[in-house]
Amino acid sequence: MNRPRIPLRLRRPVPWHHQRPTWREARPALIAHALKQATARPSGNWYVLGASREIGRGARPFGRSIGGLEVIAWRDRAGRLHAGPGACPHLGAPLRDSRVVGGAVVCHWHGLALDGASCAGWDPYPAHDDGVLVWVRLDDLGGEPPLERPVIPARPRPAASIDAVFTGVGVCEPEDVVANRLDPWHGGWYHPYSFVDLTVVSAPPDDDFTVDVSFKVAGRAVVPVRATFTAPEPRTVVMHITEGEGRTSVVETHATPLAPDVHGRPRTAVIEAVIATSERPGFAAARRVSPLVRPLMRLAAGRLWRDDLAYAERRWALRASGRFPG
Repeated sequence: MNRPRIPLRLRRPVPWHHQRPTWREARPALIAHALKQATARPSGNWYVLGASREIGRGARPFGRSIGGLEVIAWRDRAGRLHAGPGACPHLGAPLRDSRVVGGAVVCHWHGLALDGASCAGWDPYPAHDDGVLVWVRLDDLGGEPPLERPVIPARPRPAASIDAVFTGVGVCEPEDVVANRLDPWHGGWYHPYSFVDLTVVSAPPDDDFTVDVSFKVAGRAVVPVRATFTAPEPRTVVMHITEGEGRTSVVETHATPLAPDVHGRPRTAVIEAVIATSERPGFAAARRVSPLVRPLMRLAAGRLWRDDLAYAERRWALRASGRFPG
């Protein structure tokens, strides 16, 4: 695909029901094979906690329950990241409701101050800030041989890109989110407001998933690209744009298990990082107003995940009932 001067193309309208059916290609066994390969890859016990921007130098620590474990994270006066258990070792107070004072989390029940070092039975967790996302390593939860750093895919240069992070929560397990992303065939049928003319060019077991697809802009205007989907670790699927507008842009979908809901059903956070770039001169102007662009990027991701979480939740419900066709 050569880079055209103008990325937009005018497409002849095709009614939704006149698309080429993809159900024969989207074989359950093929998707299951790709999922098995993904879940067999090592993660080193690293889990995405949240967006880097969510964990600032504010008065409260950031808190999230990962796999039923309460985790907090905060930054000290120098901006260094700290993370650890979210329950106070003294009497179990929820530290996410405590305050950060002088770079330390001060328990609001009895005043125990935690500066990120081991103290009174509280031991920190390894944490990593990759500039877009914050990761925490939970060895007891993951049960794998630990890795020093999380498995982070290739990304565009920060100085030449805009990133935005969307978070949504569904009643499902991480594998259901990953399976959704390893089914590229549903794009044009399930998301006709965003994708048209989707063709799967290659698929496992011979190669990664590669698709030619056009993103809808407005009316008949579309932007055609080629994208490849990879699963570098068991809870992550990455879409790389390899040809066309925005080449080297990525969409990272991370699935983080949460605590079960009140009915004991599993819950998973979808934490999706969109890291966009472009060689076009106008993109530099977009970067200058990135605080205004990021909400629009999150809005677009949220619209897609409104549907895709329903897909993942349905998949989990069928698996839980023993009626899943795969």
